[in-house]
Amino acid sequence: MDMNTAFDLEVRVHCPNAEVVYDLFHVVARFGREVVDRVRVDQANALRSVPAQRQVIKRSRWLLLRNRDNLSYEQAVKLDELLAANLPLAIVYLLKTAFKEVWFAPTVREEGARRWKNWYRLAIDSVIAFAKRLRKYLRESLASAIFPLNTSVLEGVNNRIKVIKRMAYGFRDSAYFFLKIKAAFPGKAR
Repeated sequence: MDMNTAFDLEVRVHCPNAEVVYDLFHVVARFGREVVDRVRVDQANALRSVPAQRQVIKRSRWLLLRNRDNLSYEQAVKLDELLAANLPLAIVYLLKTAFKEVWFAPTVREEGARRWKNWYRLAIDSVIAFAKRLRKYLRESLASAIFPLNTSVLEGVNNRIKVIKRMAYGFRDSAYFFLKIKAAFPGKAR
């Protein structure tokens, strides 16, 4: 699941023996929103007197949030130049990369926990607030490495339903709306 507190609380109440697993994408996205974006905005604001440099940092959001593997050669060069020129952004970018490595540990209980402790020690020195908040989600975050699940299919289904809902704006027939949803997801033929 994503890190939605309401989902988490409901699962814990109604399924006390279930292991909660946080999706890697959502945990890393939260780090991106709460840490990388915050540092990027702070760095841009510090450069108000140098508009050209400020614009480079302001326009670097997606460059900093995307995985390096998904960047074109030109984007990778821009990212390297940006990180070389701005130490705070380089630190949070490296922390984001190291953070993802917790999920890819060969042994989750030992190596994953060791990677988490190393990352946490580094993060405490630079992004204290996020690291402290995330510490209470350690079990669920490591569970994601034990149970390699993700919410991508569910989110795709939810997005498709939202599109159907937008297309039906103004109609009041709920039964027809649910028929459209069923038609969009016919399932497997038996």
